[in-house]
Amino acid sequence: MIHCSKSGAYYVDGQWVFADTSEQQQVQQGNFVLDKEQGKQKTIAYSILKKHNTSEDMQQLRLKFDAMASHDITFVGIVQTARASGLEKFPIPYVLTNCHNSLCAVGGTINEDDHVFGLSAAQKYGGIYVPPHMAVIHQYMREMQAGCGKMILGSDSHTRYGALGTMAVGEGGGELVKQLLCRTYDIAYPEVVAVSLTGKPAFGVGPQDVALAIIGAVFANGYVKNKVMEFVGDGIANLDMEYRNGIDVMTTETTCLSSIWCTDEKTKQYLKLHGREGDYQPLAPQNGAYYDGVIEVDLSKVKPMIALPMHPSNVYSIEELKANLTDILHMTEMQCVELTGKKAPALDLQSKVKNGELWVDQGVIAGCAGGTYPNISEAAQILKGASCGCGEFALSVYPSSQPVMMQLMKTGALADLMAAGATVRTAFCGPCFGAGDVPANGALSIRHTTRNFPSREGSKPSAGQLAAVALMDARSIAATSKNGGRLTAATELEGYEPHVPAYEFDDSSYKSRIYAGYGKPNAEAQLKFGPNIKDWPEQIPMAEHLLLKISSFITDPVTTTDELIPSGETSSFRSNPLGLAEFTLSRKDPAYVGRAKAVQQLEMARRQGDVDEIAVQMEKIHTIAGCENVTWNHVNLVSSIYAIKPGDGSAREQAASCQRVLGAGANIVQEYATKRYRSNLINWGMVPFQLKGEPDFGLEDYIFVPNIKKALESNSTDDICAYLLAEDGVKPLTLYTTPLTADERQILLDGCLINYYKSH
Repeated sequence: MIHCSKSGAYYVDGQWVFADTSEQQQVQQGNFVLDKEQGKQKTIAYSILKKHNTSEDMQQLRLKFDAMASHDITFVGIVQTARASGLEKFPIPYVLTNCHNSLCAVGGTINEDDHVFGLSAAQKYGGIYVPPHMAVIHQYMREMQAGCGKMILGSDSHTRYGALGTMAVGEGGGELVKQLLCRTYDIAYPEVVAVSLTGKPAFGVGPQDVALAIIGAVFANGYVKNKVMEFVGDGIANLDMEYRNGIDVMTTETTCLSSIWCTDEKTKQYLKLHGREGDYQPLAPQNGAYYDGVIEVDLSKVKPMIALPMHPSNVYSIEELKANLTDILHMTEMQCVELTGKKAPALDLQSKVKNGELWVDQGVIAGCAGGTYPNISEAAQILKGASCGCGEFALSVYPSSQPVMMQLMKTGALADLMAAGATVRTAFCGPCFGAGDVPANGALSIRHTTRNFPSREGSKPSAGQLAAVALMDARSIAATSKNGGRLTAATELEGYEPHVPAYEFDDSSYKSRIYAGYGKPNAEAQLKFGPNIKDWPEQIPMAEHLLLKISSFITDPVTTTDELIPSGETSSFRSNPLGLAEFTLSRKDPAYVGRAKAVQQLEMARRQGDVDEIAVQMEKIHTIAGCENVTWNHVNLVSSIYAIKPGDGSAREQAASCQRVLGAGANIVQEYATKRYRSNLINWGMVPFQLKGEPDFGLEDYIFVPNIKKALESNSTDDICAYLLAEDGVKPLTLYTTPLTADERQILLDGCLINYYKSH
């Protein structure tokens, strides 16, 4: 079904020529010599990156994007940061969507206050404002902004429009601020991995099935981490555009940097349908293109899949799961205990098995992955004339945009779903991050959404509440719903053959409600602030030396951004830096906030000359060679987190900024799960340390990093001497950072991105 190559390969006349080793520079193919360096320049990714690179160095890219997008959890903080840094107008189309906090169901007025702020920002700076319930962020960008050869930056990790010929990147808010201030997105040229699609999916196999199969094959081994996935092969022609979009949006869960697809007549027709035929151009690799790896996917062999709790890579075919229910569910239960902590309630998935069948409690089809027109149309066809039953099982459906909902109304699909007992909602991302259709404690929900991390369904393990999400495709969710919640693959339906009516895009709702203000800034307009919208607190520049106190020590193999700063109910506080910071690590290490605040108070006392409580640490510092004359005037005392591999998942910058406003100054890790989390740390003035070897320190230990300012100034951060100030003496340890750009080093020296822009 899926095979990952062990070497790079050349794409020649639609066939693969594999290099024997990654170091081999040339390969003889008949009379044709294939050259690795030349071949790298023949990919689609290279051509787009070159077009958007503002430097002459293709190895160190300085990119400017064509458009940007944010939603109502992130755009307030981004505008606030840019405003503090001198923003005058939006220089490129910037779309402010309202699809995360759109319910306005909790927190009093503060969610709608953010929406009002967003509209006022679009009016003042010249932006595009999409009101609540009109569209989820990525569906709107597909419909109205993506185009062949473009690049789009978004403050949501699932910013992926590769199937439409757009290289899109999800990043933290700081990177969007840089674009708003006409700066660049700086990154080393990424490796490019081909995804070679052949064959045609069977009826009942949907885009989520293909996506989950790929994620299962590449996530754990990091095969595409921080790389570009380039989709090629004759199998692409067998997929309609929304099917391609459904696969593409899930590439985020592989931890890749971005994605891009070959384009064809179907791409052209999609853009034409949405009134943007001029945004089409054919994209394909040149003959002899070289890829750093190849993922071969035979679409005809993909089966209906299920990603069991609590990660999209925990993948099985539904057929395999059914054949090994007890063993697989028991193993998943043990994994859930490890992820959520032994103090949390345990999931009893095996209790869902009755008479050898797995019964689920809830189904959801929603968001940028599940809520597309073909997905819902096929679900409606499967459920037409059937019933979801009047028991505990419930199905809810969220069309991804108002135009999609209008077409589903016209074809009768919504009526068929409702008649079967499904409930239909407006466009909303809530089920993807734990703010919509929260199931009962102990329940198992199957969802065609993007993630199933702990608490993504809205439960609170630290409060004794735990539910579970399994990811599936809309077709198999509908088949399961037809059987009242009994797990059923869509391919088990006898004689099923989909009939999806042609889609007609009606943008009248957009024309009626969306504020299209790009290019029309009004400097006299006033931003409208609700009482929850607060400015970022001031951050101080880097001192000569850092004294870290480990305020959380996390040994999980991977720590997600949901665990660093929870989603769901905390979303209402994203416009209030100090208010949101109270939730930092609340589901992983509830005592962290108190420890971090204690360090922050020690630092405040130090600045005022009160050093009695930490005097013993200075005594230890003075025993280090070359540090005999160090004084508190040259030291920043900051909190720090140790983790093995943090930052998997969301792009939200608050995973870093919340640590920073609580007084953090660095993280120490074995590796960073994603580039975007590391970038967030840098933009908030936190040194992204990595540790050579295993930690000799633990929770609440002090670590002294001498001459960090000099190391950053001289770009000497690949081997940093640090010292554990242990009770039995000072012990050396070695830290490092992966390469930092000149701008990144200066941001760290200045204390954060806002300070950097004020002084440069």
